[in-house]
Amino acid sequence: MFSGSITALITPFRDGRLDEEAFQRFVDWQIEEGTSALVSCGTTGESPTLTHEEDMRVTALCIEAAKGRVPVIAGTGSNSTAEAIMLTGHAKKAGADAALIVTPYYNKPTQEGLYQHYRAIHDAVDIPIIIYNIPGRCIVDMSVETMARLAELPNIVGVKDATADLVRPARTRAAINGGFAQLTGEDATVVPFLAQGGHGCISVTSNVAPRLCAELHAAWKRRDLNRVTELNDRLMPLHQALFIESNPSPVKYAAKLLGHCDDEVRLPLVRTQPATQEKVRSAMVHAGLLN
Repeated sequence: MFSGSITALITPFRDGRLDEEAFQRFVDWQIEEGTSALVSCGTTGESPTLTHEEDMRVTALCIEAAKGRVPVIAGTGSNSTAEAIMLTGHAKKAGADAALIVTPYYNKPTQEGLYQHYRAIHDAVDIPIIIYNIPGRCIVDMSVETMARLAELPNIVGVKDATADLVRPARTRAAINGGFAQLTGEDATVVPFLAQGGHGCISVTSNVAPRLCAELHAAWKRRDLNRVTELNDRLMPLHQALFIESNPSPVKYAAKLLGHCDDEVRLPLVRTQPATQEKVRSAMVHAGLLN
């Protein structure tokens, strides 16, 4: 259902408020540059600092701007199952094509708790669900066995795997029969992830290099490995620079350099420090995004 370069969209702010015009222009540019799907209100979209009203507004703005040209995947996760059901229900009503639901953070549920959390959302809202497994932020790590159990449910359609475990996609492919999308959440791992049976990437880097990221996936699909290597080498310093400080501060600075929006973030995040800004700029020059 989902493959290729999928952008985990930033949420532009100006003077503390959503910059709706900048956001919708940004969505349009992403699609024109070849991005295959869009994620609203994910980690990169600063969902933890959005009010419920803002969260739902951003998803609606994304769907409106996309105009059905590419799928929109709404970030609707929460450590509260009831809250996740509420946000997922809104995404369904707004017209989202799928929901990206992070494993419950802070609560530290067991594997059975993880299963029951996703099962409850699945049973409450009829929408395709992508599991978001990111133990570095959420503490809990969904096992391959639990994921395979969830994949038996008809609307559990894939995973955003941010473990950086490059054995995981092969193990998941062996445990789950076809039709389950495996999407890396770590830009720097995209090539080996694809080689182990992955299908795409939910990307931070594609916020500022959407065409290069899309071209890499297209080259992989046609098995042009020389082009894959060339693009991967151009993008690797940028993948690394965008995570020197907490995401999305560096990528918002990069987007500002390209003229898309301000680099404003919400506390407890802060704008990037000058040393990081220089490394981001240098990586963008290396990638051919700036002179």
